[in-house]
Amino acid sequence: MTHPEIVLAPGREKSLLRRHPWVFSGAIAFVSNGVRTGEVCRVLSADGKFLAWASFSPKSQIAARAWSFDETESIDAAFFRERIAAGAALREKLGLAGADSGCRLIFSESDGLPGVVADRYGKFVALQILSAGAEFFRTEIVDALMRLPGIEGVYERSDVSIRRYENLPSRSGVAAGATPPDEIVIRENGMLFSVDPVHGQKTGFYFDLRDVRRKVKELAAGKRVLNVFCYTGGFAVAALAGGAESLLNVDSSRPALQRARRNLELNAFQDKPCELRAADAFGELDRLRDAGEKFDLVILDPPKLVDSKSHLLRGCRAYSMLARRGFELLSDGGILLNLSCSGLMTAELFQKITADAALEAGCAASIVGAVRQSADHPVALAVPETFYLKGLISVKRGSNTAMPDRLR
Repeated sequence: MTHPEIVLAPGREKSLLRRHPWVFSGAIAFVSNGVRTGEVCRVLSADGKFLAWASFSPKSQIAARAWSFDETESIDAAFFRERIAAGAALREKLGLAGADSGCRLIFSESDGLPGVVADRYGKFVALQILSAGAEFFRTEIVDALMRLPGIEGVYERSDVSIRRYENLPSRSGVAAGATPPDEIVIRENGMLFSVDPVHGQKTGFYFDLRDVRRKVKELAAGKRVLNVFCYTGGFAVAALAGGAESLLNVDSSRPALQRARRNLELNAFQDKPCELRAADAFGELDRLRDAGEKFDLVILDPPKLVDSKSHLLRGCRAYSMLARRGFELLSDGGILLNLSCSGLMTAELFQKITADAALEAGCAASIVGAVRQSADHPVALAVPETFYLKGLISVKRGSNTAMPDRLR
């Protein structure tokens, strides 16, 4: 079989030689006529050397995403069965794939499957197809997921805005097998969580915060806790499981708060001193600050605030304001846990933002820990973009002198 070709401009092969799977449109010198969107092409250097097998996406800035760097490998149904089985085997090895638990089963480039995200909830898989190449092989991907032991159904949640960058329409619904129930209850670190993979955000649950929830459980004993952007109450359950004295949860989504209430009930915490408050997070932080409220543990877990380089400055300002309010709401000796899920926000920049926020809040603080995405969201060493979730644990150690005028 003759495959179409993508030929790179001179000197533009370095990232592929380092096994980074993205080819940007500006790096391409030639593409064979008639290539279909998502079709697999031979990617060649300017001097004709084979570099990778990659799917072509003419409407995207990332014009090709590599499936394999092995010239002898075929990108076919067997390829997807092997890659997906390998991803599932890794989660088994990590102890994350129990019959009553859930995990991120496939994490896109980290599992050698660009544009494929799959979460497992017991007997069901919630699938997202995010790239033109993954769309081209959708049937093979769904079939491979259905072949995994114990899987009864695959539900597709390809209804996210990122698909527009690949010129793909939104789609959701049963992809194969049975329809998942309205509620799936999973167990994580001794806690129970209600998940709705059909209607919930993304695929229904944030498995990347598994280790952070464990940390919150360790930190919460005897503390007055403020949990902002609480979503369905993952941190709320963890804080109460750890012995929090009281808990205020804030989120703008009433359906999310209803699910949070259900999670409290599942863990027999419905009678604990725990408030679920529907409010705009930024506005509520201002109100709490103006009211002189103080907490021993403040958790700030906003949604992605930086989705492109053009939004980086605006996102930095938002993260800074959140951290400043967090420090202002802490009692002396209190702990701030602030998080960023924005891939373009580096760990170094996030630390600088947090440090500046403490200074602006007029307090001294020390970082005593850091958190990151859980192991079922592995970071591919060749693809640093797969490291996206970072967080800091800071202790407020008292007040500083007035903020320097140059920082006002």
